[in-house]
Amino acid sequence: MHHYDFLVVGSGPAGQRAAIQAAKLGKSVALFERQGMLGGVSVHKGTIPSKTLREAALYLTGSDQRGLYGHSYRLKEDLTIDDLTHRLMITLQHEMDVIHSQLVRNNVTIIEGTASFKDEHTMITEDSNGDCEEYVGDKILIAAGSRPVRPDNVPFDDETILDSDGILGLKKLPASIAIIGAGVIGVEYASIFSTLDAKVTLIDGRPGMLGFLDNEIVDELSHYLRKGNVTLRLGENVGHVVKTDNKVSIDLESGKRVSTDIALFAAGRIGCTYALELGNAGVQANKRRLIEVNEHYQTNVEHIYAAGDVIGFPSLASTSMEQGRSVALHAFGEPSNSCPEHFPFGIYAVPEISMVGMTEQELTKKNIPYEAGVAKLRETARGQIRGIEGGMLKMLFGLEDRKLLGVHIIGEGATETIHIGQAVIVLGGTLDYFIDNVFNYPTLAEAYKTAALDAWNKMS
Repeated sequence: MHHYDFLVVGSGPAGQRAAIQAAKLGKSVALFERQGMLGGVSVHKGTIPSKTLREAALYLTGSDQRGLYGHSYRLKEDLTIDDLTHRLMITLQHEMDVIHSQLVRNNVTIIEGTASFKDEHTMITEDSNGDCEEYVGDKILIAAGSRPVRPDNVPFDDETILDSDGILGLKKLPASIAIIGAGVIGVEYASIFSTLDAKVTLIDGRPGMLGFLDNEIVDELSHYLRKGNVTLRLGENVGHVVKTDNKVSIDLESGKRVSTDIALFAAGRIGCTYALELGNAGVQANKRRLIEVNEHYQTNVEHIYAAGDVIGFPSLASTSMEQGRSVALHAFGEPSNSCPEHFPFGIYAVPEISMVGMTEQELTKKNIPYEAGVAKLRETARGQIRGIEGGMLKMLFGLEDRKLLGVHIIGEGATETIHIGQAVIVLGGTLDYFIDNVFNYPTLAEAYKTAALDAWNKMS
């Protein structure tokens, strides 16, 4: 039996950061990972693969240059799946090497095997040979991640009917694809396949997409998708899915039928907690196998924490990293000044979307008086240089104190540019910061000043 100050289940973003932070506090740390695939879903099936695929699609199709060279411009004709995955393999190996080096450098013990609870302080790991070991931990973090939901009535075959894990195993690029689920994953893949010139149908039972975003940004996204030959079937529930010789037929409850080469189900995720034997430790999970936690990421068992995708929304790599770090600090009595309400959101669709702070809907619901300032990215000099045809930056300011309350961006570079707004919000900055300061010229960041002047004109 082995004893550690901190046991971590899962080597995804939350597990990595928690293990390293605890080790930097001088604690003994052991991290469990099945099959030795360091990085978890984020590296192998989620964040890194989908974002690498996006960059490869933009580059090889030349779509990010069409604003300059015309809509017929292409860097490479007759793209194959190998063209897209070549860069992916290089990226994945690099990320695994970096993660392994960081863990080893910080004296984190890496244990390959499937972990499960024996009791609230003891975990058992079973390796690929069936050999078992017991580990006792004073504090424990569950960062086991999540996997796609697979409805029982859908005949998944991992070739023509797939989930978001299986989509990376495609043998060839489809001419058409139907995506069920207009959440973050569904929207990202819809825009990627649209960039690859596939005919895309995006289906969701909800009346709108990405309800946590500002409505104006969602409207702009809808325009982009429709312009890219994406058919939106929102407010439509899937009835039956049938695989034929050459096609997948999807019957909607409204009576409509969608015929497509492949179908991708991206309609929710479920926690990877089946093998953990949570009941042996008294930890509770909901019907989606997600673990509920308090503001410190503690489960109903005080010394057992959970973070990352296994606790649900927002299920972003960036937020998971900070959750993991916060867990380690709280577990060992160190202060944390983390501000979850100011975490940025990044959606790597084409184009990118990012936000921080409150939306217009939230401000209206809370009866907070505000004014909005908007800048069009194509109207900046940098936007013209880069051939940007659309996109916008929107800021929301309080009418009474002029404080920045929210920033919402759609357009290339959004996930980078958002951090200027994030810093101003966290530091309690106001409209005056943007009016009084100088931004490099030409840059997309200039849009902040343009949007601030727009708000100042309205407020004046």
